[in-house]
Amino acid sequence: MAAITAPITTAFQAQAQANGYLSDRLPDRFCAGRPRFDQEVQVWRVPVLLAYAIIGPVGEVGEVLVSSTNEEVISATPKEEMMAAARVLYEQHRDAIEAPVP
Repeated sequence: MAAITAPITTAFQAQAQANGYLSDRLPDRFCAGRPRFDQEVQVWRVPVLLAYAIIGPVGEVGEVLVSSTNEEVISATPKEEMMAAARVLYEQHRDAIEAPVP
């Protein structure tokens, strides 16, 4: 039986690390969502969201995995996959995204 351990890295730290990772690789419309701790593999699963200032998040486009022990990004959905998912979400929400600001 595997030992159950509490993460050293906090959810806040995991989200911050994921945001830093994303800001270095993707445009400004991509941000880290609320992390979920995966006890089985001892990582933080941080969803990657496509968001717009006026309307907020429009959907999830990927995931960043952050170590529970040292704030290191272990893996992430490939950039090309996130960009493709973002294009689909953009098309689905185009009217709201492009609506004039009141």
